[in-house]
Amino acid sequence: MVQRDDLIAYLADFLKVEEIDDVCPNGLQVEGKREVRKAVVSVSASEELFQRARVTKADMVIVHHGIIWKGGSGVVKGSYRKRIWALLEPNISLLAYHLPLDRHESIGNNALAAHGLGLHEVRPFGKYHGKIIGFAGMLPDGGMGGPQFFKKVEDFYGNKSLVFSFGPERIERVGIISGGAQEDIHEAVSEKMHAFITGEVSEYVMQLAKEEHIHFIAAGHYATERLGIKALGAHLSENFDIEVEYIDVPVPV
Repeated sequence: MVQRDDLIAYLADFLKVEEIDDVCPNGLQVEGKREVRKAVVSVSASEELFQRARVTKADMVIVHHGIIWKGGSGVVKGSYRKRIWALLEPNISLLAYHLPLDRHESIGNNALAAHGLGLHEVRPFGKYHGKIIGFAGMLPDGGMGGPQFFKKVEDFYGNKSLVFSFGPERIERVGIISGGAQEDIHEAVSEKMHAFITGEVSEYVMQLAKEEHIHFIAAGHYATERLGIKALGAHLSENFDIEVEYIDVPVPV
């Protein structure tokens, strides 16, 4: 068992939440029980997730995408009310960590992807509000052919990618920013990346990738952001005397 507020304080320090300006509050979003014996981790908040967490007798839910975002109306009605009630009625706390979980150097979505895809000379890459949140690196042994690398990406994330294959025949320099970072293709181009991996794609990206001769890989927003929250759950299980369970609620985007 661990005290809720002690766990929140630990995560604020471990994930360095004060270092970046985000589009949501990182940390506590809904207050529940003071004592935590079991936590559920997952990618995105939803009523389904909260109901499944309740069945497991969880005291806390920790997600990458929470339920409070800057610019939201704040009116508690409809699906928003259902989500909040699914937490308040069983007294479950909700914690969310967005960009801090993308950019973390050891358990972040992008660092884990860079090392998982076998990149060498891994370095920070990709700015958001002046802070770097992605990673880039080199494929070893002179690189890899496009089709071979695209399959490697799909196998790693366990998801079908949308690929605009307009880069060089052999890929060496790769940049990675998980989620909805399609606009960062401009930074990938400026840093002469051969391939850029993110989660989603916008309409304009295909022609830009073609004109700039870069491979653009949209591997799935959800798929590219499972890594960090699962690693965070494992980290908490190893460092605190609590049970931690990952619940998968897939989204095909």
